[in-house]
This record gives sequence, structure tokens and C-alpha cells, in this order.
Amino acid sequence: MTLTKTEIEKLRELEESLWRPETRFNYEYMDKVLAHDFFEFGRSGRIYQREDTLGASGTQINAKLPLRDFQIHQLTDDVVQVTYVSEVDDEELEVGNRSSIWLKVEDDWQLKFHQGTAVAQ
Repeated sequence: MTLTKTEIEKLRELEESLWRPETRFNYEYMDKVLAHDFFEFGRSGRIYQREDTLGASGTQINAKLPLRDFQIHQLTDDVVQVTYVSEVDDEELEVGNRSSIWLKVEDDWQLKFHQGTAVAQ
């Protein structure tokens, strides 16, 4: 089964919402978006659990949107991998290769796993 244009747009919207402070630091929103067993390998090398992400305090995120080189790789009918390059201006430009695994749950998507890998400048 191929993703519809609407599903592709929804996945981009969801992924970009993780870079927008108004959604990234909204507990109720993130509680719906993150799978119950979500975890992340951060760009720093640190491992984050769902509780760490839900408990993060709000700060400004200076990410460049839309996300660069955004691609969706369909793994199964209900599982996709999203990849892109993040660019965050935090006193100096931080670039990372990013990968997210999204699961289709009923009629929506939940984030199961995310990984950020630093890119040498």
C-alpha cells in the first residue's frame, strides 16, 4: 500500500511539530504523539525515554523549517521511517542527520523511535 498525499503531508506536519516550541513543549500534544514505549538516541549520544521527552521544559528552538532533505521510507503498511537533515542555530549552526520511526495507530501516527546523529561541519 502506498501512502496518500494526505498521509505524507501529515507525517511532515508531525515531524516538524517536534521542532516548534508550541507543540514540542505541549504535554497533551506530545502525550498523543509519542508511543508508550518511545525512546530516542539524541544527537548528543544521550538516550531519552518517553518520560524525559514529556518532561522537557519549554525553550526556543531555532530550527530551520521546512526540514531539509525530508524523505519517507515506507517499511510496512503501518510503519514508516522519516529521514531528514536538521539545522539548528544555537549560537552556532548544529547540523544533524535525523531518523524517525512512525507507527500508524488507528487513523493517526505515533512516534516510536527517533535518532539524531551529529554532522561534522
